[in-house]
Amino acid sequence: MRTIIAALLCAVALLAADASRRAPGFSLPDSKMQQHDLADYRGKVVILEFMQTGCPHCAAFNSVLSQVERKYGDRVAILAIVNPPSDINGVNAYVVANKIAHPLVFDSGQVAYSYFRTGTFDVPHVYLIDANGGIREDFGYSDSTKDIFEGNGLFPHIEAVLGKK
Repeated sequence: MRTIIAALLCAVALLAADASRRAPGFSLPDSKMQQHDLADYRGKVVILEFMQTGCPHCAAFNSVLSQVERKYGDRVAILAIVNPPSDINGVNAYVVANKIAHPLVFDSGQVAYSYFRTGTFDVPHVYLIDANGGIREDFGYSDSTKDIFEGNGLFPHIEAVLGKK
């Protein structure tokens, strides 16, 4: 009996160690005032990008996101959360200039705070959310993550979340 209990406790500990942080829910409007609720993407892998229209690294990341859209289609959803000082006019111009197909939604800071848990953060920052709504990974832009935002570094992480090796 003790062996069974010990085995169960070990299994629970292993599952807890592998558990991901639940992605905070939100519903935010895009420039057409259409709401985008994270819960609507349940069952898909979600790339959640925190960005600003004046950020050159965010603009460079758009080419990676375009490749993701072409490669994975409906299996991976992309949502970009725009934070101040970006405004609706700047976002509309940014969408046209960068030929963006995925939704850009507006946050006044509350959603960002629920993810970062601080009053400040750098952009771009990306969260990779699994089909069950758990945060599997997150990447902030730096020299060590440059390949995620400007190369092919994000693809192995997406493959892992999709369950491919």
